[in-house]
Amino acid sequence: MTEYGRGPGSEPWHPEDPLYGDQGWGGQQAAHGQGQYGDQQQSYPQDPYAQQYQNHQQYPQQPYDQQQHQQYGQQPQQNHQQQYGAPQQDPYAQQQGAQPQYNGGWDTGQQTAMPYGAEPQDPYAQQPGGYDATQDYYGTPEAYPPPQPPGRREAAPEQQQHQQHQQQEQHQQQQSTDWDPDEPQEETHPFFTGADDPAGREPRDGDEDPDDDGSRASRRGGKTKKKKSRSGCACLVVSVVLLGGLGGVSYVGYTFWKKQFGAPADFAGTGSGEVEVEIPEGSLGYDIANILRKKGVIKSSDAFVAAQNDNPKGKLLQAGVYLLKKEMSAASAIDLMLDPKSQNAFVIPEGTRNVVVYGEIDKRLGLKKGTTAKVAKTKAESLGLPDWADDNPDVKDPLEGFLYPAAYPVAKGSKPEDALKRMVARANKEYENVDLEATAKKYNLDGPWQVLTVASLVQAEGLTHDDFRKMAEVVYNRLEPDNTITNRKLEFDSAFNYLKNQSKITIGSKEIRTNPDPYNTYYHKGLPPGPISNPGMDAIKASLNPTTNGWMFFISLDGKKTDFTKTVEEHEKLNEKWKEQQGLG
Repeated sequence: MTEYGRGPGSEPWHPEDPLYGDQGWGGQQAAHGQGQYGDQQQSYPQDPYAQQYQNHQQYPQQPYDQQQHQQYGQQPQQNHQQQYGAPQQDPYAQQQGAQPQYNGGWDTGQQTAMPYGAEPQDPYAQQPGGYDATQDYYGTPEAYPPPQPPGRREAAPEQQQHQQHQQQEQHQQQQSTDWDPDEPQEETHPFFTGADDPAGREPRDGDEDPDDDGSRASRRGGKTKKKKSRSGCACLVVSVVLLGGLGGVSYVGYTFWKKQFGAPADFAGTGSGEVEVEIPEGSLGYDIANILRKKGVIKSSDAFVAAQNDNPKGKLLQAGVYLLKKEMSAASAIDLMLDPKSQNAFVIPEGTRNVVVYGEIDKRLGLKKGTTAKVAKTKAESLGLPDWADDNPDVKDPLEGFLYPAAYPVAKGSKPEDALKRMVARANKEYENVDLEATAKKYNLDGPWQVLTVASLVQAEGLTHDDFRKMAEVVYNRLEPDNTITNRKLEFDSAFNYLKNQSKITIGSKEIRTNPDPYNTYYHKGLPPGPISNPGMDAIKASLNPTTNGWMFFISLDGKKTDFTKTVEEHEKLNEKWKEQQGLG
């Protein structure tokens, strides 16, 4: 390759330049105003620019290693010999007497066409418009500028206009990024722009004057309007995002508020149908509410608890079985549960015998008559009786006195032993609250079992609490070893009726005096083998604290009032009066 040759390159030359090509520029790109190889100023006779622009631009040359310089100078000649087949001399080296120069110039993409093996010719020697031509392309103001290294070339005015036009198109294509590597970035948001800056920001050094005709908007083809348009779009996007975020936060806040402070879910009205609900003992507000919700009575537990708190009697709800309706409002469910008519609990009245209780359980559970009585007899030991319960074989029913009078949840589908266990457990709990053992010692009784038997007799014979205390004193006085009036016989009709499983008051004297059943207190001294009923707590406490007035006898003439006497004579007078009323005189 000669110094005039051009290889393929990436930077085009203006097609109207008569000196199309690099014209021998080689080596590395030098800074503007400096030579390529050092500070020494050189001129090139064959270079048409050397004489005309010698004062215009100099190319100082810096010395470097001789051996390296010579190595770079020989390499182009070897390549030239390989390309053209003939030795080639560097015209610059011969004319100036300098060592061969480095010819690693920029490849411009053009190469002079010549026959294979021909000597290269100077394109400016004889061609028209060349160096010797009368027309000087570089002597007039309209002349093309001297060739520059590819990195330092300055385009002609036409080229500058063409390049500005290309730059404007590139700016329009890159509006989405709006990035100019040759300029400091400009804020596009109205808050930061000079025209809309509410703080009246002073322009900095190098900022464009907005009133100048040659402003950025005019020089860049109205780019400011597009920036404002993009700024408006950006503001719109930001507003949408903020509104969306605000809406999401509002929805979350509303959901939280509704959950924490909103009205809980609830049915409307008094419901329909019928459902039996069992409320266990010890259940509180949310316990009751969860049971009702699972049964379909109420819609939410929170609504029930709120209604219970609003109702002045809401805290009076007790354990038991209730007949309620499905899908009731919480308030109506509270009102119905407070109504005794809705309570479907299994109630044992005070003084009720076990035989009666067994029959009612069979009816409640829809069982065959005698089913519960059979369970009580065969499973008595597994139902939770206390250790002090007497295992006397004369006891007709070991559970007698332990089916404590109260209301129990006996729901359909349950087992009879479940109900019996609840009743025995309740009796044990109530008896633990009173000191039966101390009372037994005080009145020379054989443990709590006999105290409970006394309470069952008092419960069966008395009508009021005052009666209970006096009757308890009668029992204890007749059990005294020195009792010669009745010889320690109690002579209670209620005990004889128990053995007969009846409530008949009129008993023949012959029958009552001759029946040897252990429960016949007219026949046997002392207490019967066990309780004859299930006494309530009033009768039990009366047995623990009897009167001390010396009562020995009692009789009720009308079945409503009980008369007590201390002597046999007083008792016989009342007894004769009663016979007259009964027509037995």
